[in-house]
Amino acid sequence: MSKAFRNPSEAGQLLAKRLTAYAGRSDVLVLALPRGGVPVGYEIARALGVPLEVFVVRKLGLPGHKELAMGAIASGAVCVLNDELVRALKVPGRVIEAVVAQELRELQRRERAYRNGRPAPEVRGRTEILVDDGLATGSTMLAAVVALRRLEPARIIVAVPTSAPSTCEDVGHQADECVCEITPEPFYAVGLWYEDFSQSTDEEVRDLLERSIAPETASVGDR
Repeated sequence: MSKAFRNPSEAGQLLAKRLTAYAGRSDVLVLALPRGGVPVGYEIARALGVPLEVFVVRKLGLPGHKELAMGAIASGAVCVLNDELVRALKVPGRVIEAVVAQELRELQRRERAYRNGRPAPEVRGRTEILVDDGLATGSTMLAAVVALRRLEPARIIVAVPTSAPSTCEDVGHQADECVCEITPEPFYAVGLWYEDFSQSTDEEVRDLLERSIAPETASVGDR
């Protein structure tokens, strides 16, 4: 199987060419899902000449079945619950509260680590380009879209280098637009489409965010 991208940085550079309509606009903000989405988002923000920030999302896993998501919490103290699942499984309120409290602590830790004292960005009324390194089931991205929508942005554009075809379509129904560079079939997993899929550390995420505070303006057509 041939790899589509050398690494997430190259993937971001290629994806940016699909987003030229948003270059240089003062109302546009790139929001990357850490950690994997940050190297991709950094290249997009740099190419378009717009700011980069993180949008931290934490899944609320059912105790004993962590892979089963009861909902998610996200930057901006937004909590989204899967009410249908919660009702079907009769999950007690105290259990939900305990999981929310645990994941909120981790979300706040990550935001402190990544932003280094900077306040969360204002998203209301802006066009948000929500970025990750790829979509498999899309559950985290869908939760991010729902959470972000509650903060009242003007538009939400999901942008990823690679996605399962059906997932790209599903996310596109929830966002205003979903841009997927490649949608291979069969898909299998996000990491299969990168030569180097090494996971970013908190330090690397923080470094990219700090480097993007005053983004370099680059012509996408020249990249």
